[in-house]
Amino acid sequence: MEFERGFIKNVKRLVVKVGTAVVTRADGRLAVGRLGALCEQLKELNSQGYEIVLVTSGAVGLGRQRLRYRRLVNSSLADLQNPQYELDGKACAAVGQSSLMALYDTLFSQLDVTSSQHLVTDNDFRNVSFRKQLSETLKSLLALKVIPIFNENDAVSTRRAPYEDSSGIFWDNDSLAGLLALELKADLLVLLSDVEGLYSGPPSDPNSKLIHTYLKEKHQGEITFGDKSRLGRGGMTAKVNAAVCAAFAGIPVVITSGYATDNIIKVLQGKHIGTLFHKDAHLWTSVKEVGARDMAVAARECSRRLQAMHSEDRKKILLDIADALEANESLIKVENEADVAAAQDAGYETSLISRLALKPGKIAGLAKSIRVLADMEEPIGRVLKRTELADGLVLEKTSCPLGVLLIVFESRPDALVQIASLAIRSGNGLLLKGGKEAKRSNAILHKVITSAIPNNIGDKLIGLVASREDITDLLKLDDVIDLVIPRGSNNLVCQIKDSTKIPVLGHADGICHVYVDKSAKVDMAKNIVLDAKIDYPAACNAMETLLVHKDLSSNGLLNELIVELQHEGVTLYGGPRASSLLNLPEVHSFHHEYNSMACAIEIVDDVRAAIDHIHQHGSSHTDCIVTENHDVAEIFLHGVDSAAVFHNASTRFCDGARFGLGAEVGISTSRIHARGPVGVEGLLTTRWILRGSGQVVDGDKGVIYSHKDVSLQTQL
Repeated sequence: MEFERGFIKNVKRLVVKVGTAVVTRADGRLAVGRLGALCEQLKELNSQGYEIVLVTSGAVGLGRQRLRYRRLVNSSLADLQNPQYELDGKACAAVGQSSLMALYDTLFSQLDVTSSQHLVTDNDFRNVSFRKQLSETLKSLLALKVIPIFNENDAVSTRRAPYEDSSGIFWDNDSLAGLLALELKADLLVLLSDVEGLYSGPPSDPNSKLIHTYLKEKHQGEITFGDKSRLGRGGMTAKVNAAVCAAFAGIPVVITSGYATDNIIKVLQGKHIGTLFHKDAHLWTSVKEVGARDMAVAARECSRRLQAMHSEDRKKILLDIADALEANESLIKVENEADVAAAQDAGYETSLISRLALKPGKIAGLAKSIRVLADMEEPIGRVLKRTELADGLVLEKTSCPLGVLLIVFESRPDALVQIASLAIRSGNGLLLKGGKEAKRSNAILHKVITSAIPNNIGDKLIGLVASREDITDLLKLDDVIDLVIPRGSNNLVCQIKDSTKIPVLGHADGICHVYVDKSAKVDMAKNIVLDAKIDYPAACNAMETLLVHKDLSSNGLLNELIVELQHEGVTLYGGPRASSLLNLPEVHSFHHEYNSMACAIEIVDDVRAAIDHIHQHGSSHTDCIVTENHDVAEIFLHGVDSAAVFHNASTRFCDGARFGLGAEVGISTSRIHARGPVGVEGLLTTRWILRGSGQVVDGDKGVIYSHKDVSLQTQL
């Protein structure tokens, strides 16, 4: 459940309004199948303890269809030859109302649900005594699990023009539903329509997009409405007006399709369907959202201004960000705790919640790493190589930013801080899309960081992507975005790689191994194995498979390692040899990232067998050998083809901050560009600068090439 829909879990009383286009078919006859599905949903919710009030349209349309048939039956030949006149709407309402209610009564009776009928007019609500009595009656009915059914009594309405006049306390069944929601202090109003929700334009227009959360400040002037309801009086315009009024008064509203057989239930499950109207929506989503291309172009323009700054000025931005994080720690903590609570309520896995939480001291640690990054050598414009091509013609290879980075990450809000600081230090523009479970944390961290960026650079240097839909558009911008770095699950990484032409840097799995050789020291082996597994089990550099030399099964060290791991609460799964010898449940696959207090264990013949196992089942992330034999260690270090290979050190050391990089945007298992923890250098590329004195090629006739290396200390 997304946090915008977190209020759903507290809903008890709801008002459901069903429109004419849902109640009737295109020919004006009742849509019995849809009404049946509606009643079945309300029956299920009623049995779950929800208090439900139904507001229904459809009486006028149904009555018109019946009266047209009656007039046809009673018409003479002369009548049929004359032009048909329009039927009176009030007469249609009077005839249709009884038929509509009879059907509801029949359907609910079949489901063992009691319903009641309430016909009201605008004038009724002008009477304070009526409103008080109505409220008391409805409370009694709801307590008895009765479903009250409301409709405006168009047959006796004194409205000047029932299908055009929008004056009064309410002016159609949408506004009646909103009024009843307020009168009854409902927790939710659901408006059922013939489309999925509110679109940015007519739903029939392929360029129109479904709006998941309505922002009055953004959408009021941008939406182009299509035709009104084919039979009712309002259509989507009326629904939006009613929804805005109710939401402003504190009643959340969802507009969704009444054609689906289970949408009301899905809404109450917190599913991401329809369009939500909520008084706090402006706090969740930026009113100034821009298109994907505009966001990427703005980030590039800002990055070029950043690159042009003096090194000390770029350094000051990072120091200001570190100060701002510490100054706003309490506010960041409040938003992060709200994310964690929502994730727990939604039943997310423990490993995800662990990555989501900003633990005590985390903000201080992030601020410290940013200051370390600021004090590092200036990375932009460094001369890497200088060559004299010919007399007076000198070529330099220099470092420069990649351009615009798109980082898609899950769960960890601290990643946003690390990535943003690295982007600023390396002079890159940045677009960030975090997981929905960390939306509040990411929003406050983004706000704190961008507030420290000076106006002459612009806060659009770092863009926070608002919705999942924007990612699809951004992945198409290979002419504007230079590198995508996904940080998250295997599915996320693979999905992004399959969806873009932009180069992708990252790793899909973190299947890290520790191999304990027969010459390993007992205490060292215990310490490294335990640290690699339990220091932070959800990390990508945590040990997922323990490989043990076969000789250790006879000298007791293998049993000691197992006892230590189990004592710490680690669940062990054995490979074919280990499960048989140690009576452990057999592992389903060695190529599995547990991200929790669990791991696999297997017995191997020697170091070369360990290397073969790692190459067959590993992910080329981080692998470690524990041994006192130097020759065996060298075989392992040079034989294992992973981004990071360690001797007598925990796999948990594979980290940008621990490597002295200041921070990291992620760990790459790619073999092109950067590999291992990716810090500032991994976000740079090179360019060539040629300084001459009027030379021309002219078929290479007048140039004598020398191609001499020139010392970088030489002043030009």
